[in-house]
Amino acid sequence: MNTDAQIGMNIERVQERIRAAAARAERKADEVTLVAVSKKFSVEAIRAAYAAGIRHFGESRVQEWEGKRPELADFSAWWHFIGHLQSNKAKRAVQLFDRVDSVNSVELARKLNDAAAEQNKRLPVLIEVKLGSETSKSGAKEADVPGLGESILTMANLELMGLMTIPPYFEEAWQGRPFFRQLRELRDDLAERMDWPLGVLSMGMSHDFEIAIEEGATEIRVGTAIFGERRARAV
Repeated sequence: MNTDAQIGMNIERVQERIRAAAARAERKADEVTLVAVSKKFSVEAIRAAYAAGIRHFGESRVQEWEGKRPELADFSAWWHFIGHLQSNKAKRAVQLFDRVDSVNSVELARKLNDAAAEQNKRLPVLIEVKLGSETSKSGAKEADVPGLGESILTMANLELMGLMTIPPYFEEAWQGRPFFRQLRELRDDLAERMDWPLGVLSMGMSHDFEIAIEEGATEIRVGTAIFGERRARAV
C-alpha cells in the first residue's frame, strides 16, 4: 500500500475514534477539530493528509516550517505553531503561522503582539498551561494563567481563543483524565472571571485523545496515528 493511501486510512480510523468518543460524551463529532501534527514529516505526507481532508496542521519549529512552506503555498489550510517558541523567533512565527498555540508568558505575548502590530495582523493565540511536573514540558503555571490571560486581553493585536495543555504521559490513557478535566475547569473559571469567551480547549494526542474529547476537548493534536512514527529528523 502506498503512503498516501495509508495516511488516508489512518485519518479515517482517527475520525472513527473521534465519532465514538464524542458519542460517549453526548457531543457532536464536528465540535472537535483534528489538527494533524506534521512536524518532522515530509511535504508529501502533508499533501496526502490534505488530500484526505485535513485542513489544520501543527508545526513546532519555525525553521522547519519555513523550509516546507513554499512547497505548500497552494494549500488553503490553517497552520498552528504548537511548540516552545523562543521570544527571539516571535516575529518570524507571526509571519509564518495562522495561530500560536503555546503562549506561556507575558514577555512572549508582548513580543507576538508587537510583531503582529508591525505586520498589521491580529494573531489568534492559546495559552499553554503546564499541569504536570515534567521538566521537559513548557507552559504557564496554573496560578499564573489568570494574570497572563488578563494581560493578553489588553494587547490589541492578539486574540485569546482558549487554552492548551500536554499532560504527563501515562501508559494507560485514562490516567490523563484528571489533567484534561482540570484544564476544562480552569478554562471555565477563567472565561467567567474575564468575561471573555474561550472556546478552544486544545488537548489530547494520538494515545489519549478519546479521553480528552470525553472531557471537553475542542481540538486534538494527532501526529503518530496519522503519519506513523517520526524519523530522527525532518525530511
